[in-house]
Amino acid sequence: MSGNVSNSTKKKLASRIFLIGFMGAGKSYWGKIWAEETGYTFIDLDEIIEKAEKSSINNIFEKKGEAYFRQTEAILLRSMQQHENTIIACGGGTPCYYDNMQWINENGFSIWLQATENDILKNIQRRGASRPLLKGLDEKQLRSYIIDTLKEREQYYSRAGISLSVSALNKDVIQSLLLFNT
Repeated sequence: MSGNVSNSTKKKLASRIFLIGFMGAGKSYWGKIWAEETGYTFIDLDEIIEKAEKSSINNIFEKKGEAYFRQTEAILLRSMQQHENTIIACGGGTPCYYDNMQWINENGFSIWLQATENDILKNIQRRGASRPLLKGLDEKQLRSYIIDTLKEREQYYSRAGISLSVSALNKDVIQSLLLFNT
């Protein structure tokens, strides 16, 4: 399908699409592609947090702590209610705090991008493990963190409207998926 969607097709799509999943699963990557395919706007929640705080995610974690970050994240997530025809890439931990997963499902259509531990590890290593929760971890510790954290977060991620294996994704998936599920 091409990048433009007719107005009659747009009416069938969910107004807000939330992409959830572990860091390195491709939420921002696929979100940008799918936004172009649907004519939707793309928003990366982490970028919204950085703009609002005038600081990087790493600095927020270091200077104000994870609790502050998660509270800010929840507030800014809820500000997404004002956006229509938008695909929102959530942070990996977003669904796990402040009843965010319930809010996401009540205010849009959620898609869990499922990636294997090996795919996540490769993507994180390729981009550099600069994320605050990964600082100072060697490969063995990083793999262990991924496995343990995936297990903890699965209870939240599994509440998504649908889950998709990232190994099966392409740019056209979003059109057929959204038309089928709305």
